[in-house]
Amino acid sequence: MGKKINQDYDEKRLYRRKRRIRNQIIAYVTVVIFFAAIMAGVVFGVRALTKLLSEKRQEEELAKQLEEMENEEETVIEPPISVAPPEEEVDWLEEMVASSIENMPLEDKVAGLFIVTPESVTGVGQVIQAGEATQEALNKYPVGGFVYFDQNIVDKEQFVQMLSNTMGMRPEYPLFLAVDEEGGSVRRVGKNIEVTEVGDMADIGAGGDTMKAYDAGTTIGFYLYELGLNLDFAPVADIVADPSNSAIGKRSFGGDPVLAGDMAAAMVTGIQERGVSSCLKHFPGIGSVAGDTHDGMAVLEKNLDELRAAEFQAFRAGIEAGAHFVMVSHISVPNVVGDNTPSSLSEEMITNLLRGELGYNGIVITDAMNMTAITEYYTADDAAVRALKAGADMVLMPENFETAYQGVLNAVKEGVIAEERINESLKRIYRVKLRDRIDAEGNVVDSVVGENPAEGGEGTVPEGQAEGGEGTVPEGEAEGGEGTVPEGEAGAEGA
Repeated sequence: MGKKINQDYDEKRLYRRKRRIRNQIIAYVTVVIFFAAIMAGVVFGVRALTKLLSEKRQEEELAKQLEEMENEEETVIEPPISVAPPEEEVDWLEEMVASSIENMPLEDKVAGLFIVTPESVTGVGQVIQAGEATQEALNKYPVGGFVYFDQNIVDKEQFVQMLSNTMGMRPEYPLFLAVDEEGGSVRRVGKNIEVTEVGDMADIGAGGDTMKAYDAGTTIGFYLYELGLNLDFAPVADIVADPSNSAIGKRSFGGDPVLAGDMAAAMVTGIQERGVSSCLKHFPGIGSVAGDTHDGMAVLEKNLDELRAAEFQAFRAGIEAGAHFVMVSHISVPNVVGDNTPSSLSEEMITNLLRGELGYNGIVITDAMNMTAITEYYTADDAAVRALKAGADMVLMPENFETAYQGVLNAVKEGVIAEERINESLKRIYRVKLRDRIDAEGNVVDSVVGENPAEGGEGTVPEGQAEGGEGTVPEGEAEGGEGTVPEGEAGAEGA
């Protein structure tokens, strides 16, 4: 029995043991399943989160792409613009100048370097009209211009008519129509036509007000332009300390180089603002010379430093004001040139000093070449050739025009003067002659060659004068003169 009890006890203990093992297995399985479920949940959650993040990222990228596409639609992409290279500005004045000269016969080029009296080419003793004789003369010798004296002026109507007719005779070759009209004692127009008198330059200079010089220039420029003139041989830029001891007298603004320069510059501006070219004179300065080149050689004893300290200052001021012309005198300056060669024939004076040192690029014209300072030592042709070789652009009033003209023409044909040298002068001349064909912006403007600016147009022919003729010679005048100036007249610059 005890054995049976032990057996039952063993069986119960084995059963409990098996149940405990089973329960442990179930617990382990449950724990494994739990952790497997957790792991599965974690994996699922991670996958879900990853998917969510990926989808969100894709949505953001899609939104960004859509926004970029919208921006691209709004932005108009222009095709690249083809930028043409900038056009070079055309200097129309230079084009017109070149066109005027390039096909000009050599004979006409040479003639264009002279300004003469109308008497010297027509053979008429006193020209007061421009008719057939003037036309024939210009057809043969198309000179660069005419200079008029009071003997050519009867009254306003006659003078306007003559100038208008003259300007229209060779329209392809515009003319300088010149006069000495300084004011004061030298006034060709004012002697025979009623105009506003401006007085002597010495009085204006003594007042010290440059506006008075400017006003004098505008006054003179206005009435000259009104008549049809386009070149005034003024102002005087000479320095004169003592008017009683100088051939210039009261025609100078005074003895102070700075003041005289300022006055000359103001007058240049005044004249040229009215459409008339001005001419500074008488380079290098004759105010300190007692002698008169009309009568023979006149010598200035100054050296170069003395000229720089005085005379050159006045001329430099006028040059900087834009004077279209500078007239070179016939005075000898041996301490500068080295001998008694007249300044008008001196390369040192014109090319080296006036052009080089003072920087003048405008028109250089000689003083009247019929003065004794020239005619006593040089023939008309020799003087003209020497002047051009020295650097002058224009020759004023040679003693005998035809002789001077032929001498220059032969010099060019023989190579003594290069044709290119003649062309250089003509370019300077035509830049001034054609300046009114270009406006302030550099554009070509219409211009009628020969049109007269004066009121009254054609004017009337004085009673007793033949229509279309060259004007009768008053009783007592010599027929056929070569442009001689009546007794008492001083010559082109009025010295």
